[in-house]
Amino acid sequence: MILEMVRANGAVSLRELARVVQTSEVTVRRDVRALEAEGLLDRRHGGAVLPGGFARESGFPQKSHLASAEKTAIADLAAGLVGEGEAIVVGAGTTTQELARRLARVPGLTVVTNSLLVAQALAHANRVEVVMTGGTLRGSNYALVGSGAEQSLQGLRVSRAFLSGSGLTAERGLSTSNMLSASVDRALVQAAAEVVVLADHSKLGTDTMFQTVPTDVITRLVTDEPPAGDERAATELQALADQGVQIAVAGSGPPPAATGETAAPPGRPSRRDVPLPGQRRNHPNGGAPQQLRSAPLPETAGPGAAERERARVADLRRR
Repeated sequence: MILEMVRANGAVSLRELARVVQTSEVTVRRDVRALEAEGLLDRRHGGAVLPGGFARESGFPQKSHLASAEKTAIADLAAGLVGEGEAIVVGAGTTTQELARRLARVPGLTVVTNSLLVAQALAHANRVEVVMTGGTLRGSNYALVGSGAEQSLQGLRVSRAFLSGSGLTAERGLSTSNMLSASVDRALVQAAAEVVVLADHSKLGTDTMFQTVPTDVITRLVTDEPPAGDERAATELQALADQGVQIAVAGSGPPPAATGETAAPPGRPSRRDVPLPGQRRNHPNGGAPQQLRSAPLPETAGPGAAERERARVADLRRR
């Protein structure tokens, strides 16, 4: 059944395989390893693919089948970080494309991107302005790259950059297997005050050829919960948190509101922010929600002043 799914789709995530065959991911991973040993398929980034099909880099059709449920959860969570009237940059990738689909309803939003897929997802969003870079089209991921793309980003300043990649480690940060894509991603990072990386658990601990974002530049990682037994992903998450990266895990508990942002609306997936040993200047209080504090009530402010002040504080608390 595993072979039939891989042959039919080109690529399938371990989580999807486990769901279809109704067994654990640990069992599926063992079966995939055995099939790989026989040369019947290849393991790639938390999934299985046809043998020899991903020798250098996955193309968009294949990537879109890998970890699709995880990418959806990550995009749902990341969209909660974007507020009305913001200006952001969104890089190329299947996860960022999922994010773009969820940004179409954010009024007054400006999105700068080098991805045709991101632009297409926002093409009919009346309240969102899309600004595309120049550059040369790279057909494997529908992205604009090269000097034209990089030059068009010079002098740009936005609040956040949302990027994906091929691998993420605490040692090197975000990386990709293509030099041109890495160069444009670095230009996107230079334009942003904060950098948010979107990466599912299968990319954690994976290191590819070209570094795009060093770990100390990453403000926040939005990811999914690693499956039980995936020690590599869990270890990498802890190492990233130890280096000051804020970790938001989809579907793992009620979210604290990010600094300067409102809490996610009801019905939006929750996130978990891992406490950090050292906070960046642009994240006071570690991203934790500030508690409402009431000042001492005045004793000599006139008749009824103390009672009015208590009522005002009680009303604020209810809000």
